[in-house]
Amino acid sequence: MQAPREYHSFADVRRALGHRPGAFDDARLFDRLDWMESLHRHCFADVPLRVLHAGQGHGEAWLFLLAPARRRLEALANYYSFAFAPVFVGAPDPAARCAMLEAMGRHLRSNGARLSLYPLEDCAELRDALGRAGWWTVCRTMGGRHLLTLDGRNFDTYWRARPGRLRNLVRRKGRGDPFALTIYDRLTPDLWDDYVAVQARSWKADEPAGGLAFLRDLAERESTAGRLRLGFARQGGRAVATQLWTIDHGVALIHKLAHDEALDAQSPGTLLSHAMFRHAIDQDRVTMIDYGTGDNGYKADWMEQRIPLTRLDAFNPRAVSQWPAAARAMISALVG
Repeated sequence: MQAPREYHSFADVRRALGHRPGAFDDARLFDRLDWMESLHRHCFADVPLRVLHAGQGHGEAWLFLLAPARRRLEALANYYSFAFAPVFVGAPDPAARCAMLEAMGRHLRSNGARLSLYPLEDCAELRDALGRAGWWTVCRTMGGRHLLTLDGRNFDTYWRARPGRLRNLVRRKGRGDPFALTIYDRLTPDLWDDYVAVQARSWKADEPAGGLAFLRDLAERESTAGRLRLGFARQGGRAVATQLWTIDHGVALIHKLAHDEALDAQSPGTLLSHAMFRHAIDQDRVTMIDYGTGDNGYKADWMEQRIPLTRLDAFNPRAVSQWPAAARAMISALVG
């Protein structure tokens, strides 16, 4: 097996890929190189990057990490990330995957004291590999994602199964078509200005530093690829609600939604959601809709499944300073 290599910039990663610049292109959105690169550039520009790469046979494993403090490592992820995971190229089998992850774990243990990874859909493979590499590991459920699997249903069939309170709300608030609802698959400067204006009048907290630039970068890339779905509710020509979705491998991803706080009583966001779901199901014919991380109560009315998200903390036994944190994490995992 090829010994793990480490890169500290995306320019170095791209040089390492050489004649394979599109090696990540078929991956899901959150595993693609352009997603990782944009996330680091806009949201973590001041945090050192550590990218691990290992190869075995025709398979490869990549792990994108941040180094926020000396001997501390974290996933290159934040709340824009629906999931985090090692990225595998070349379809390695389970034994090869584990061997490459273990090799990367040993490499990281040589100069690292603690590794924290979140949000993981499944921590078993990583936990096993890091354990074999000599780390103490703790997995804890720290949140969830809400999903809707369509199983061939059209929108009308899906909608009949929604809670009565939601269906009644849409029927009452939609009388007389109080809002013009439009869904775009191409981004323009004017549409982005409308998006920012609604966000500024929303109850949503302000975006973190670099957040709006990151979202615009995402919207522009997905617009070019034809995968953007940017929805607006307008009243008298003024945008009062907006939602940013993308379509990825047949899955509709709901990234951001916002509406003008002053119009809460008229529910423009709910009416826009109704239109967005209909478009995704009947026109894009997605197989699944993913509402992203967070357990906001309203999501349960629209979705039918919740999957847990896991945090994996790994501690280097040689780093005595980490023993108290390891003990606290283990106790937390035991008591839930």
